[in-house]
Amino acid sequence: MSNGISLETERLLLKPTSEEDAPFLFYLMNSPKWLKYIGNREITSFEKARNYILQRIKPQQGQQGLGSFTVIRKADQKKIGTCGLYRREGLPAPDIGFAFLPRFEQKGYAFEAARKVLEMGLKTCNLDQIFAITTTDNTSSQRLLKKLGLKQTGMIHLPGDEMECCLFELQHQEEVLLSDPEHSLEPPVH
Repeated sequence: MSNGISLETERLLLKPTSEEDAPFLFYLMNSPKWLKYIGNREITSFEKARNYILQRIKPQQGQQGLGSFTVIRKADQKKIGTCGLYRREGLPAPDIGFAFLPRFEQKGYAFEAARKVLEMGLKTCNLDQIFAITTTDNTSSQRLLKKLGLKQTGMIHLPGDEMECCLFELQHQEEVLLSDPEHSLEPPVH
């Protein structure tokens, strides 16, 4: 997906995550909500964050429809989060994931970035379906996924995970967020 392709929204620039993002990723992956809802990836140094990028993120970026973007706020060029589509063992199609530093939550950035990534996945990469998973207690991510048009379809226990997660899905033909004017990706015409 990414292969050097950047995405842009009104307030955000989404660029493929690269080694230069290691310090940012170190702080993000050690933030309280990352640790609580995503898990401890043992990223205890900038070097370990760099290795994580090289070993876990970069390999997926060469695959059609997959990859991680670092989300940058245009107004001040601050790196504020990540968003992307990822191949996850146990799911038949990519899933969308997102995480933001605490001070940038509740400002609509996650919705804006995720909406753009979903649009790319469905329209540009022609994915037939996109999944998402959350822990059962991550109600803020569940609300965001529903706002984006994904529907909770059940529970899933992924290989290697200790707990059961909520499973969400968006089918290409549904394109809820792309066809519903309330969730339109296009700015309103005045």
